Amino acid sequence: MKNKFLLLGIALASLTACKTASTLQLANVQPQQNISINNELKNDEEFVKVIEPYKEKLDREMNQKISHTSVDLTKQGDNSNLGNLLADYTFEGGNEWAKINLKKNVDAALINIGGIRTTIGKGDIMLKNIFEVMPFENEVIIVKMKGTDLQGLFDYYAKTQVNNPVSHLYIETKNGQLNQSLINGQKIDTDKDYYIATSDYLALGGDNMKFFAKGESIPTGIKLRDLFIEYFKKTPEVVPNTDVRLNFIGKK
Repeated sequence: MKNKFLLLGIALASLTACKTASTLQLANVQPQQNISINNELKNDEEFVKVIEPYKEKLDREMNQKISHTSVDLTKQGDNSNLGNLLADYTFEGGNEWAKINLKKNVDAALINIGGIRTTIGKGDIMLKNIFEVMPFENEVIIVKMKGTDLQGLFDYYAKTQVNNPVSHLYIETKNGQLNQSLINGQKIDTDKDYYIATSDYLALGGDNMKFFAKGESIPTGIKLRDLFIEYFKKTPEVVPNTDVRLNFIGKK
């Protein structure tokens, strides 16, 4: 905490110095002694007093209970319970938005496992837990894709065999080759348009998901983290789905 205050002070001082540096003559610049940042430095007590009320308010908000889980919510494995849960929340939130704004239903959802930054232990789920799980400002995007272009999505999973969570999708590979691909239990209709809920990061090709470039990205204005918080609050007792959605047979 002491170091944070000192670093903030140094940053502010540096900004001020940048504004006035252009007016200084070279002859006036004096060498300064380096300051070692360590635990021996003291807090700026006045600064602590100023921010303390805001810190206390933030702590109260972050420590409020929003849900509960009787099991650990983890991101390990090809069908992790936390991954499935957040993919389902992405689907449900995206579908709710699409029905109102597009008069369409979302067909599936896809998020990246790397965007889930930590796990949630069993017990009460606090607001701060969701900020820890999803610290990014990613937005929910609906990508409209032709059935013929969805092959790129399935080929991506066959090639990478990475456990990026999905909802309403079933992808089965065998020894690195695509074996089966379903949306809502149905085979792909090449003549149909499909609506996939995902994040802006992935819609823009993040994690090498270049297949999304063939679709039309539709912004929702909804932050993924806000969506997750909303659905956790709606669910007093979280019971994640543990069904198999990614089935990488012979995965090394």
